[in-house]
Amino acid sequence: MQTLSRPLTQDFSALRPEIRALQSELVNWRRQLHQRPELGFQEEITARFISDRLQSWGIQHQSGVAKTGLVAVIEGQGSRGAEDHVPVLAIRADMDGLPVQERNEVPYCSVHAGKMHACGHDGHVAIALGTAKYLSEHRHQFAGTVKILFQPAEEGPGGAQPMIDAGALTDPAVDAMVGLHLWNNLPLGTLGVCSGPMMAATEFFHCTIQGKGGHGAIPQQTVDAVVVGAQVVNALQTVVSRNIDPLKAAVVSIGEFRAGTAVNVIADSAFLSGTVRYFDPDYGELIPERLEQIIAGVCAAHGATYDLDYQKLYPPVINDQVIADLVRSVALSVVETPVGVVPECQTMGGEDVSFFLQAVPGCYFFLGSANAAKGLDYPHHHPRFDFDETALSVGVETFVRIVEKFCPIAA
Repeated sequence: MQTLSRPLTQDFSALRPEIRALQSELVNWRRQLHQRPELGFQEEITARFISDRLQSWGIQHQSGVAKTGLVAVIEGQGSRGAEDHVPVLAIRADMDGLPVQERNEVPYCSVHAGKMHACGHDGHVAIALGTAKYLSEHRHQFAGTVKILFQPAEEGPGGAQPMIDAGALTDPAVDAMVGLHLWNNLPLGTLGVCSGPMMAATEFFHCTIQGKGGHGAIPQQTVDAVVVGAQVVNALQTVVSRNIDPLKAAVVSIGEFRAGTAVNVIADSAFLSGTVRYFDPDYGELIPERLEQIIAGVCAAHGATYDLDYQKLYPPVINDQVIADLVRSVALSVVETPVGVVPECQTMGGEDVSFFLQAVPGCYFFLGSANAAKGLDYPHHHPRFDFDETALSVGVETFVRIVEKFCPIAA
């Protein structure tokens, strides 16, 4: 296991010395986690890794939340008035990997065949651990309570709602939540922060079209499922172009189309699957309704039938204006220039942190992690995904400053 003994390679002057000193530990934690990725609700090694460190620092925590999740609680010691409300801030870090075979040639490459931290969740855990360690050693710098939620199964089937159901936001009740995502779509030294919709709803559909097969030379005896499916694909593009406000955004994409077995046989069935994305919750009923109406209409016109399975996975991630403003002000102090804070950072990608943000006001933001000069700019979910680990310290500094601003010591 390689360790990082050299100092930060870039000058982030806003980072306090104590957090700069954490950098080698952050990298080592991240690389150990990267070597042993686990899929959703299977993160037992990861959970033990987290628990061992929390226990060594004397941080109260609960394991086995929503199967493999953990909730750590850190009480501040700053003085407040006797009648003051003690604020409770939650920090969320997801911890699962992906079913991807890693192709990076690095000493910390995954040793679990077919599994990889290809989205930065290993970094999220390292940042959350660094934040927990710093806060536990500097309790006098904030007045309130910080709950750190280590969440399983973000990549699917979703661990946020099970954690909520298990009481992760209660005892004590959480007032607000923040979370970050390392983001290779932004360069190192930037943070993406916006209020309102940040990430899209994530929904999937699977459709089987049933026609009537036959000989390719005698089409009048058939109901060609390929022709029906092709018209369905084209017609579904009108959902966005003709049913969605052009000043808003939505996507309907077909990712799978399977039909036919031979060059001279007209297929009796076709299978389509795809994804739907949108920011505005008002479209949550309209889009699936129009999608089925179109499929039903095209099939009826050709004498075919269909079976549709529509699945709503995650709602859109919508940031609270007040918490987003707080995060933005902190981000400006960390990167020290407005150029480093990117407000136009929406993405049609989805995230189940959305369930947390439906339950309490909060802000999810992006932490720039790409470094093209080092070849660390492959996209998320790519088998060669990796990021500039300098971002780990930037993430800790950002979280710590958010805590200090949300849980200030009374003057």
